[in-house]
Amino acid sequence: LPALVLPAFSLGIRTASIISRMTRSGLLEVFGADYIRTARAKGVRTFGLVVKHALRNAFIPIITMLGLQFGELLAGSVVTETVFARRGMGQLVVSSIKDRDFPLAQGVILVVAIMYIGVNLIVDIFYSCIDPRIRYD
Repeated sequence: LPALVLPAFSLGIRTASIISRMTRSGLLEVFGADYIRTARAKGVRTFGLVVKHALRNAFIPIITMLGLQFGELLAGSVVTETVFARRGMGQLVVSSIKDRDFPLAQGVILVVAIMYIGVNLIVDIFYSCIDPRIRYD
């Protein structure tokens, strides 16, 4: 378990910085909206205002970015696994290409592509849970 701290940190620090920057800009944009001022004027507490009103509406671009960042995590795992000498799917792709085992490389890339498509499908379904105005027929 201690051997996974540095690879996880190296993969997650960039994603965390991008997500936190998107969250901040989304919340600043939402805090300028009329319904936030109305809720403040009605006396809604700050925590309730942030959680119920602001964060819910600022979360849609953040979810989109999370789905896109998953692909970057998969691509970054190839480099991270190579640098930290950890066995995983990224290392499997690199070793299969070195050994000219192209069917194995194609299989791993196909699995990664299916995982990426699955994450994007989950993100699209999650949109309708967050914002009821978004409906799929």
